[in-house]
Amino acid sequence: MQGALKKSSGDRLFDIFIGIFMSLVVILTLYPFLNVLAISFNNSVDTVRGGITIFPREFTLKNYETIFGFEGLLVGFKNSVIRTVIGTLLGVLSASMLAYTLSRPDFQARRWMSVMFAMTMYFSGGLIPAFLLMKSLGLIGTFSIYIIPALLSVWNVFVVRSYIDGLPYALQESAKIDGANDWTIFWKVILPLCQPVLATIALFIAVGHWNAWFDTYLYNNRNPENTTLQYELMKVLLSTQTGSDYRDPATQQSLSAVSPESIKMAITIVVTVPILLVYPFLQKYFVKGMTLGAVKS
Repeated sequence: MQGALKKSSGDRLFDIFIGIFMSLVVILTLYPFLNVLAISFNNSVDTVRGGITIFPREFTLKNYETIFGFEGLLVGFKNSVIRTVIGTLLGVLSASMLAYTLSRPDFQARRWMSVMFAMTMYFSGGLIPAFLLMKSLGLIGTFSIYIIPALLSVWNVFVVRSYIDGLPYALQESAKIDGANDWTIFWKVILPLCQPVLATIALFIAVGHWNAWFDTYLYNNRNPENTTLQYELMKVLLSTQTGSDYRDPATQQSLSAVSPESIKMAITIVVTVPILLVYPFLQKYFVKGMTLGAVKS
């Protein structure tokens, strides 16, 4: 009886230790984000003093009002949302269609086409040939430059193909016997079963489109109507680091003169929150897709 009591007491002590340890891990994990959030809501003049932890010292919404008062950031936010939605939908569709084709045992060219696609993951033509190609296609200065070049990712194709290979091929054979064609099999049999892996690559594609800014810098830096939020954020960050004066092209309002550090943190929150809102809905599919896609029965 005493041994049981000692064991129970040891278990409680262990639970307390685990609780304290995990609380510290949560605090260390959340502190950077909470610190950025606090600075974004803090008065910009007071932010210069430093010493802000997880609570704003002088609460204000002025930083966010300033952000949404800049036309370039609003246009960039709209374009980034449109780019992410369209790019993700088309990226998932194109990757799944090609993956289904490469997974078919009756597709005789599947082996050499897989090798050909895999080679593109190791070799690239370089930045200048890519720019010349985009120019010859007439994509420079257009919104399509964000969608067409990123339409297909070989890595996503292989991830989806690996998942489809793990599905029973008898399902496709049964559908064929019932008179279904290839498109019907793909749309009504394969896609519903591939929801976990499709959600996984959708998250990859969405984050890639949302965070992209270099293609805007290369191809659309002279077209304010096609700017993206990340590109505008990059200009703001660059101005705060170099001390230069960045002005909104529409209003000529100075950004660095208003509140450099607090504005930078506020923009960071605006960029991060959409991904944080989407991820919880895809998390269960994300974990399942990454594990089941690599295992075959």
